[in-house]
Amino acid sequence: MAESRIMDARIARTRTSLQQALLELARERTLDEITVADIADRAGVNRSSFYQHYSDKDMLLADALDAGVEETGARLAMLSGPVSGPPQDLLRYLEHIEENAALYARVLGDHGSALVTARVRDRIERVAFEGIRHAEVSGYDGVPLEVVAAGITGAAMGVVRAWLERDPRPSVEVAAGWLWQVLLGPGGAWTTSA
Repeated sequence: MAESRIMDARIARTRTSLQQALLELARERTLDEITVADIADRAGVNRSSFYQHYSDKDMLLADALDAGVEETGARLAMLSGPVSGPPQDLLRYLEHIEENAALYARVLGDHGSALVTARVRDRIERVAFEGIRHAEVSGYDGVPLEVVAAGITGAAMGVVRAWLERDPRPSVEVAAGWLWQVLLGPGGAWTTSA
């Protein structure tokens, strides 16, 4: 049992090292310029260790961005009470995107990673689904929650992509305001059940 925990901790450490190495390298150069050997070298492991954990860079990148989002602690589905402005969790999520802006702009762009885009979309859609499921928003009556969540996700990803493409890029606070206004629409603030 103790040997299994040691192995699990070792696996987690190696994966975290690989994820951090890729994110660091992606801040220095484009994803296409980064090789598996570069990632392994930066992480302090050999290439075979990379392939023991990941089949390719896209899988690693998807996990690295997921881990970054987890670190933000974004829990938009946990809204309680009327909300007059963007929640702190949304700001934290956008701060994570801002810290990795060049990378997100590339992977969410026209020639980006389908795998990473799908993972980002799935995460946002799950959060949107849970948020709407707990909210008392009569404007969605008669529309399946999956459809509402898909619409919210599309809008959110569109706003994030448009924000990332602006030069100069507005602040996180401005982007959060835009995103929140688009998500709320002209109908006003969400209220949620206790």
